[in-house]
Amino acid sequence: MIRFSANLGFLWPDRPLLERIAAAGRAGFPAVELHWPYDVAAEETRRACRLANVKLLGINTAPGETARGEFGLAAVPGREAMFERQFRQALDYCRAAGGSSIHVMAGVVPDTAESTAALLGNLRGAAAEAERARVTLLLEAINVRDRPGYFYSTVERVAEIIAAVGSPSVRMMFDCYHVGLGQGEVIARLTKMLPLIGHIQIAAVPSRAEPDEGALDYAEVFSAIEALGYGGFVGCEYRPRGDTDAGLGWRAMIAQG
Repeated sequence: MIRFSANLGFLWPDRPLLERIAAAGRAGFPAVELHWPYDVAAEETRRACRLANVKLLGINTAPGETARGEFGLAAVPGREAMFERQFRQALDYCRAAGGSSIHVMAGVVPDTAESTAALLGNLRGAAAEAERARVTLLLEAINVRDRPGYFYSTVERVAEIIAAVGSPSVRMMFDCYHVGLGQGEVIARLTKMLPLIGHIQIAAVPSRAEPDEGALDYAEVFSAIEALGYGGFVGCEYRPRGDTDAGLGWRAMIAQG
């Protein structure tokens, strides 16, 4: 049976973080994942997860100066020192809060030789620290509609970067929504990329709502995930159509039904 995690960057958006963690526990999620929890002390996040009986999976590196259009810095030439500080912040927070993975955000920057070199240099340094801390680094392709100009928009490009870094601590975050919207052939790509995948996420295509609508048949996707023997969590990173709890019926209807 597939194990779902609640992505609290999107679910229960009307509540502060600690209340979202509690809500995920009440809703029966065994795990949660966060975007940028840095306004809440890591110890408070750890305690909230313990009280809710949920496992914290991971967090994101900080996006940078969003007013300037930044969305991660790992591949941005000239921002290496700031990336190093952001990664240290994420690693310290992840360990203190009890998490096990960090989504390292590449940034909005053209894919050039210079930006590729910046990304590889940053990732190699981060990977060495992650290996010592037993933390997984996740890289995610983001579709061009939602984030124009993001460094990589295809899972194949992410796979190339993972191979070039050459560290077992660097894995792929395979988001079925981004792949479905930006590339298609989700199950075929999921099957091909499985050896590199450290985490899977879902949302309806193209709406990014609950996965019980749209062009991507999640009954087939879930069957494929089970048949492939994937043993990790599947993150529910969707934007609820309305009340989060009211929309959770899809779990029984699609995943277990």
